[in-house]
Amino acid sequence: MGAAWLAAVILAFHAGPDTVVVCPAEFQQALAPWVTCREAQGHRIALVSNLGTTSEIRARIVQAAAGGPLRAVVLVGDAEVGMEQDARLRARCVPVHWAKAEVNVHFGSEPHIGTDHWCGDLDEDGVPEVAVGRLTADSAEELAAIVQKILAYERSTDFGPWRRQLNFVASAGGFGALADTVIENSAKLFITRNIAPAYEVGMTYGSWRSPFCPDPRRFRETALASINSGCQFWVYIGHGYHLELAPLRVPGAEFPIFSTSDTGQLDCREGRPIALFLSCYAGAFDAYDDCLAEEMLRAPGGPVSVIAASRVTMPYAMSLMALELCRQTLDGPAETLGESLLAAKRQLVIDGAERSDARAALDALAAVVSPTPDKLAEERREHALLFNLIGDPLLRLRRPKPVELVAPSEISPGGTLAVTGSSPIDGRALVELVVPRDRLVMGWFRRSELPRTPEDWASFQEVYAKANDRRLAWAETEVRGGRFAATLTVPENARGSCHIRVFVEGSEDFGLGAAETTAKPVALARKPGEATMR
Repeated sequence: MGAAWLAAVILAFHAGPDTVVVCPAEFQQALAPWVTCREAQGHRIALVSNLGTTSEIRARIVQAAAGGPLRAVVLVGDAEVGMEQDARLRARCVPVHWAKAEVNVHFGSEPHIGTDHWCGDLDEDGVPEVAVGRLTADSAEELAAIVQKILAYERSTDFGPWRRQLNFVASAGGFGALADTVIENSAKLFITRNIAPAYEVGMTYGSWRSPFCPDPRRFRETALASINSGCQFWVYIGHGYHLELAPLRVPGAEFPIFSTSDTGQLDCREGRPIALFLSCYAGAFDAYDDCLAEEMLRAPGGPVSVIAASRVTMPYAMSLMALELCRQTLDGPAETLGESLLAAKRQLVIDGAERSDARAALDALAAVVSPTPDKLAEERREHALLFNLIGDPLLRLRRPKPVELVAPSEISPGGTLAVTGSSPIDGRALVELVVPRDRLVMGWFRRSELPRTPEDWASFQEVYAKANDRRLAWAETEVRGGRFAATLTVPENARGSCHIRVFVEGSEDFGLGAAETTAKPVALARKPGEATMR
């Protein structure tokens, strides 16, 4: 026993690092709690200098990787404009690599892409091997605050409903009819098909015709609330710039959605989200002013990490990135956010990578509507460069424990629904009957005309709340000894396909499960069968 222990210690001592941290000397003390935490988790950390060119820094990373498989690179510090002319500024920065742009220039982008891809693609073949993230602090105090957010997130013992909540904010299109079609179709795929029915999805949409549009005057307030209320992921889809998101436009007026000036109002103390911007420029960390992603990461009450693009993005490859990242973070095997993003990028750039049905559909659509249909592979590779993680690549993902449900495959409106199940954790269980995400409990809805006066816009808020509530019935119960049971009353307006879902909140973990059922009037119902689904 003692010999085996000694052998393990010797092996660990001689093994190379699994994580390289490029860190300015003046930031190392502020980073120390993070290093201590990661080493306690079993990571082997090597700190290297931030000075020199990207090529010189890459050489240090490659040298460290020679000692064994490297899992992550963490860049600590901003990439300030003018740092090469100011030695004091350069001392606290990590340089950015500018890759040549080939495809997004057709969409009006700059001829170069600011990217951290250079330190994750160690053999420079275009396919990243290592997860990369950047903590864009401008001072030791800012870094200490970011580190505190990261550690608090991982140590949180709040396993409440925010763990299953995914919130989306979207602006109307405007890229052109064909491009808007790609974006809207991919958004529908993303939200309705690629996210398991057990998750709760909130939608805020910047089109006054939509039931998911709040009072236009309160759009910014509502977008902020969708972050501050707590959620696992917060996703923006639409137009973006490096300091703000495109405003909501209605005939004769426009209203802001979110900007860097709003980050001081972020106050998500529990349930900090991981933010994803499916837009242009929100992650332009090499711009003169700090971008949205940087300001959100630094905000004490803001997201724990942000994934965003540094330049103009394109609908096709951006949609693929969203689909792959969704699959990897919610259902993939990766333990960390950085590894999930790495896996998503590899799916984009590896020729012959396995394609899902959603990917095949987007590929076929892009071949028809893209202005550069002969450069789709190049477009995908470019998006691996465009999207960067502003945050910690070693951030641990907490996925739900699977909950098994047993419920009838058919139910009768006005009748009762008996649900039983098993859970690997005990705690409070919320059992719900909900309509699918492509339907509304209140039925079909669309505005054909904008209300004449702003005072009439108050009605938007009531419709918005109803559109985001997909529940037909619900009940709370307790999970004891891994078992639970609940009975729900099926409302008279229940029709067609529905989902039964359960959320279990335990003291040390949480669980999710869902099953399909169909609501049919008694005269049409067949003999109920049993359906079991994880």
